[in-house]
Amino acid sequence: MKKLINDPKNVVTEAVEGFAAAHADIVRASADPLFLVRTDAPSDKVGIISGGGSGHEPLHGGFVGYGMLDAAVPGAVFTSPTPDPIVAATTAVDGGRGVLHIVKNYTGDVLNFETAADLAAAEGVDVRTVIVNDDVAVQDSLYTAGRRGVAGTVLVEKIAGAAAQRGDSLDDVTAVAEKVNAQVRSMGVALTPCVVPHAGEPSFHLEDDEIEIGIGIHGEPGREKIKLQPADAIVERLLGPIIDDIPFASGDRVLLLVNGMGGTPQVELFIAYRHAARVLADRGIEVTRSLVGNYTTSLEMQGMSLSVLKLDDELTELWDAPVQTAALRWGR
Repeated sequence: MKKLINDPKNVVTEAVEGFAAAHADIVRASADPLFLVRTDAPSDKVGIISGGGSGHEPLHGGFVGYGMLDAAVPGAVFTSPTPDPIVAATTAVDGGRGVLHIVKNYTGDVLNFETAADLAAAEGVDVRTVIVNDDVAVQDSLYTAGRRGVAGTVLVEKIAGAAAQRGDSLDDVTAVAEKVNAQVRSMGVALTPCVVPHAGEPSFHLEDDEIEIGIGIHGEPGREKIKLQPADAIVERLLGPIIDDIPFASGDRVLLLVNGMGGTPQVELFIAYRHAARVLADRGIEVTRSLVGNYTTSLEMQGMSLSVLKLDDELTELWDAPVQTAALRWGR
């Protein structure tokens, strides 16, 4: 294992300290319990929190800031945070209008956020929860009951964050988050495994000429291992199940996210975007918004995921709304 770390036990705390120092104009860090929060929190708006295991950066801390998340709670690498920091982050961003938890559908995350919501409610905070389950690859996995929450989480956080920033009620912010989750579908592929720092060895095995279709963001198995294929063929294997799931149809307007898994250069992601946009266009589906880059990663895994979100005028307006975070910035 070759990594730019010190003690594997301190990876997350040291990374959070460094992140907060680098982006002190946007976020501040709480050390005990550990979480990141907007420098101007709380404010007179619905608070929005997400979190989960570390190793998926910039998710979630990179999306704390104006127009998106108010706080993010990191757990150990690929491990859910415990309820205590979630409760602390929830109360830290409660400005009196309630707090929305956006939670990826992994068993530990769901249970710990549920416990935290109950504890925060006992302190008088009105908490709602939206579970993100956008992955079409498998129905159940090592970590979930039902579909996994993957890169579509970024789109839920951005659009719900914009709704909260414009002053929507907790009911309305929750409804728009649920709407995005209902209309986004994702699927990924791994070319290589990743190495969790405290484990010191690859989290799964692929032969040099193998790839895994439908991989999870923690390295969970997907649909199948196949021989490496050209980029266009891989894109079609991912897009087919995505398009067929809702299903997306001719005349739809969509946002297309090509997300790197951490170790994939942008030149490869844009090759994938090129063909994905063409496949959608051939089906009469118009890509009106796009995002390409590393947004929901798996440490240094080589691979990518594709996410397609069905847009309407409201979702487009909220996507275009100003945002200022470490990982997404426009309109301000």
